[in-house]
Amino acid sequence: MTRKPLIAGNWKMNGSRSESPQLVAALRAGVGGQTAASMLLCPPHVYLGAVREWLEGSNVLLGAQDLADKPGVGAFTGEISGAMLRDVGCSHVIVGHSERRALYGETDAVVAGKFALALAAGLTPILCVGETLAEREGGRTRQIVER
Repeated sequence: MTRKPLIAGNWKMNGSRSESPQLVAALRAGVGGQTAASMLLCPPHVYLGAVREWLEGSNVLLGAQDLADKPGVGAFTGEISGAMLRDVGCSHVIVGHSERRALYGETDAVVAGKFALALAAGLTPILCVGETLAEREGGRTRQIVER
């Protein structure tokens, strides 16, 4: 089976509502149907609805940068469930960012749980297995990725 390449743009905590329409328009015009790869945009959560509207009619997919590690609904202030992400039009979600592991203490077990929750919500999870800059400079890239 031949897999279709995926080009994913993770905006991290960058951009603004005023800058984002131009970026989306440029990506639509520059990539559009011009590539054999699928194109995925993962803006900050607060811009998901707007970016979905700006992508309407294009073949560019919408993804999220993360999802809650708790199933279902409940009193999880600031968290976003997989069902919510599907509801706003996301097809993919990124889990396991090295900075979330390093800065927020996300363990392999937490990341595995998020991966399972994404699948259960009908999202395609993108699993990040990269190292931090310090780990790379310390020659630990292979060890980190294999873990």
